Amino acid sequence: MTDFTSDFWSVYIAIVTVVSIVACAVFLKTQSIRPKGNIETTGHRWDEDLAEYNNPLPFWWSWLFYITIVFGLGYLVLYPGLGSWKGTLGWSQVTQLRDENAAAEKQFGPLYQKFAAMEIEALAKNPEALAVGQKLFLNHCAQCHASDGGGSRGFPNLTDKDWLWGGDPKTIEATIANGRTGTMPPFGEALGEAKIKDVAHYVMSLSGGAADSIRVLKGQETFAQICAACHGPEGKGNQALGAPNLTDRIWLHGSGETAIIQTITNGRTNQMPAHKAQLGDAKVRLLAAYVLSLSAPGR
Repeated sequence: MTDFTSDFWSVYIAIVTVVSIVACAVFLKTQSIRPKGNIETTGHRWDEDLAEYNNPLPFWWSWLFYITIVFGLGYLVLYPGLGSWKGTLGWSQVTQLRDENAAAEKQFGPLYQKFAAMEIEALAKNPEALAVGQKLFLNHCAQCHASDGGGSRGFPNLTDKDWLWGGDPKTIEATIANGRTGTMPPFGEALGEAKIKDVAHYVMSLSGGAADSIRVLKGQETFAQICAACHGPEGKGNQALGAPNLTDRIWLHGSGETAIIQTITNGRTNQMPAHKAQLGDAKVRLLAAYVLSLSAPGR
């Protein structure tokens, strides 16, 4: 891998870029020379008397290309573009983002600090705080949980009362700040198709779904031996582990025999990224308040 990060490739790219631009300028110059005397045709002729003449490019068109070339060379001097050359202005996406964040923090910092001193329950009832929290949610959370918090397959619905890791204010805040990783190990090789199907029918029966009674009886024993360690002996889940409650009708990865068998066979891994480093404590608290409000009574 060091071969691809050495200075050689930076110099190589810079040389190829400059040579290509200069070659374009030379080629343009050769095509702009006006021949003396009569202009010859290219030899192409249509309908016996319609000939294509070898005229040079119009001056105005040539100068547009020259201006573009000069602009390109000037840009490469001022901004990054020639290998590892950083440009005379020292601009980069990172520095621009840092400057914009600093300006935004200077403008909105006092507002966030005001909210940071309030309890999450109070923020969840504060219209101004919820308006700010909603904007933060749309920017940082809606990509996975949808703009209304309704989630989608594999991404939890935040508008109901079903919580994988707990729905109290402090737990929601900790989830947003530190992230979560939930893992369901695969049992395909350990159990085999028959036992997996038995367990799937037992799981389906826990929430009142249609299931084969014989398979339910067989699957109950396997569930108690293997699955109860995380989901509990009654299948009600364990929020300390992020293990879902299997007795309700809320399914993160889909219900039905096929989906449940696939989950047991292949396992699942869900990750909620940490946002504390990116957003800071005040914004995380506002987000927690907004998420708490999504499942508030009367909503």
